This record gives sequence, structure tokens and C-alpha cells, in this order.
Amino acid sequence: MNVFKFGGASVKNTQGIQNLKEIVAHFGNTELLVVVSAMDKTTNKLENVVNAFTSDQAWKDQLTEVFDFHKTALRELVGENDPQAIETLDKIQDYAFTFLEQDGGSEYDFIYDQIVSLGEILSTKIIASYLNSAGVDVDWQDARKLVHTDNNYRDARVDWESTEHKVTEMWERKSSNIVLTQGFIGGGDHNRMTTLGREGSDFSAAIFAYCLQAESVTIWKDVPGMLNADPKHFSNTSLLPNISYKEAVELSYYGASVIHPKTIKPLENKHIPLYIKSFLDPSLAGSVINENTSEDSKIPSYIFKTDQVLLSISTRDFSFIVEEHISDIFNRFAKHKLKIQTMQNSAISFSVSVNNHPSKVKDLVENLQRDYQVLYNEGIELMTIRHYNEAIVQELIKGKEVLLEQKTRHTMRLLMRGNGQ
Repeated sequence: MNVFKFGGASVKNTQGIQNLKEIVAHFGNTELLVVVSAMDKTTNKLENVVNAFTSDQAWKDQLTEVFDFHKTALRELVGENDPQAIETLDKIQDYAFTFLEQDGGSEYDFIYDQIVSLGEILSTKIIASYLNSAGVDVDWQDARKLVHTDNNYRDARVDWESTEHKVTEMWERKSSNIVLTQGFIGGGDHNRMTTLGREGSDFSAAIFAYCLQAESVTIWKDVPGMLNADPKHFSNTSLLPNISYKEAVELSYYGASVIHPKTIKPLENKHIPLYIKSFLDPSLAGSVINENTSEDSKIPSYIFKTDQVLLSISTRDFSFIVEEHISDIFNRFAKHKLKIQTMQNSAISFSVSVNNHPSKVKDLVENLQRDYQVLYNEGIELMTIRHYNEAIVQELIKGKEVLLEQKTRHTMRLLMRGNGQ
């Protein structure tokens, strides 16, 4: 059997869902487990609902808009031919409104998972209805009952033993060669909905592939495969036809957006190749990630992150930054759930960069300032280059002020800001 994963861009509208049907139908003689993300920007929209709700702002119109979008998509695809699916979407809407209206002040992350996880349920209900009406028989399965996690909301940890048991048991009793389920979401203790971290649908595909010892995983994207840079930031990109699991882990760790960081290891453990292919042109060869390391260094890769914050932390008495201080600083970053992107220490200061989550950064800085002197710069750019050469580096930093530079044999990382910033 094989695992297919379709992201939000591939199912952003009814045309995308129709395209998904063509791809799945083409492989109809193969046993498939199809993992689907939320449609288009639904996750962002549901995040906005949660943010509005938790900050006592108007949220009901925003939530209604999300459901109206999905109901319209369902009717465009199946008309009034599946009243049960229409009723299901109404029930999900009733649940969402009831949950928020009756919430008694729960923590943000808990509320987030109970609401934002609905995006994947909505998309797969619509797609299942359409596929079955179009003659492609699928068995809809609820990932919340299959992927068992702890209750660490927004970044839940998978209980692999329990999950493997649930998934294999589901596969044995499936009613179709094609199983359709959700990415990104799982189920914690006490029937709570959990999420696996932003962009976690790739990870979900790897979980199912691991449990079922799949022949392969294919991630269908709106690009021809895995590129060496984000086309949004670089006009001249190259396809990476074949990279190793190790190289993919390195790229995902540094922020490459094609693959979720947790995706690779379960596949490597079971020697399952990962293909990245274009849903716009399935005939293209795409990229493959496997055990082959011989191609890793042939093409440089560039990972670009904007809106970084550089924090420089020093002791108030100018004493050396030692292990005790670094341990304390790390604990504070963990407490505020901020991931460190780069770090470097001198005798009296410890410099780190993080993605700019304004409220989290503000709270962290206030916490650190109780015991340390803290300086920070906003609007910083972070460039990571795998398999760099100096000519490329010099071209990329033209017109930039380099604030921090780190080199290893294969990787260079640069924190920069443009002139005038």
C-alpha cells in the first residue's frame, strides 16, 4: 500500500478537489491511504477565530464565514445529492459555536486544538462525499481515533504503540481500497482533540506509513518537487531530484517549508521512500528522499526566514556567561515556547534569534529583564545555506548588514538586515 498526502494548496478550491479525484482514481487499483489537510487558508482563519475569542473580540462572523465557505464548496461538488454530508457540516458548526459559547476560560492551546482541528474534518468530509458521488469508493476514517497522543496541545506527542495498534486494526477492517483521513490532528486522553504542530500533515502521513509499513509516501504539492529554495524569495530555483533522509532532516530543521521536521525519521526507520510530486502535472518525476547520500552536496540549498528577533542577553554585573546562566536562559525560552533559531555566546553575552511571535517575545523579554540586561533587534533576516561557496555568499549579502555569521563544513547561517533597518 501507499500513502498520499494532499496539502491545503492542493485542495484550496473545488477545482483542486476535482484534481485530487483524478490522481486518486488513476491509482485506484492500489491500496491507498490518503491524508488531507484543511482547505486553502482555513487553518489561518480558524486561528483568527481563536485569537478573537480569547481576546474578547467579535468571532462569530468569522467562524460563520469558515463554514459558509465549506458548505458552498460541498454544494458546488455534489449539489443537494448528499444531504447527510450537509447535515454533518451543520453538526460540526453547531459543535464549534457551542464549545466556544460554553467555554469557561480554558487555556489558549486547549481551545486552539478543539477549534483549529476542525479544518481537516471539514475538508475530508467534503472530499469523501465528492469522491463517493463520483464513483471513487473511499472509506472516511477519523484520525482523532487513530493517532493517539498525549494532551500537549498544539504540539502533541504520539503514543506510537497505541497508534500502531489502532491504525493496523483500522486497516484490517477498512471497507474500501482507498482510506481517506486527516493530517495534523490526533486524539489525546479523555477524548480531547490535539494537533501535531503547525504544518503537521506531512508528519501524519509518515505516522500512517510507519504503522502500515507502506511501500512509499507521496506528498502532492503545487511545485514540481523539492526545490533548493523558496520561489517566493529566489527567482532561480533548482529541483533536488534525490536527497538523503539525513539531508532532508537538516533542511527541515533549518526551516525548509516543503517537509515537516518530524516527517523523516519514521520513514527512515522503516526504509520508506518519500516522493514530492506536482499535483498540477503528476507525470513529472518530482523528487525522492531515501537512503542515497551521493546527490546531497551537488546543488546548494537556501532557506530564508524573515521577521526574526535577535536577542543579546548579558549579566548585569558583566560577569561571564557560564553554564548556569545558559541553562537558566534555555529554561525560560522553553517556558515561553519560543524555539531558538541561532545562538552564539561571547564572554559576557549570549545572543539568540527566534521567530517573531510578538506577544511571546514581549513576555520573554520582560521575564529575562528581571535578572539580565537584554538588547534586541527586530526585522532581522535569517539565511541558511547548505553546501555553500563564498561567491554565492558574497552575492547574497550585497546591501545587507551581517549581524551574526556561523559556519560549519556544509552549512552557513547569516543574520542580516537591510540598509536603513
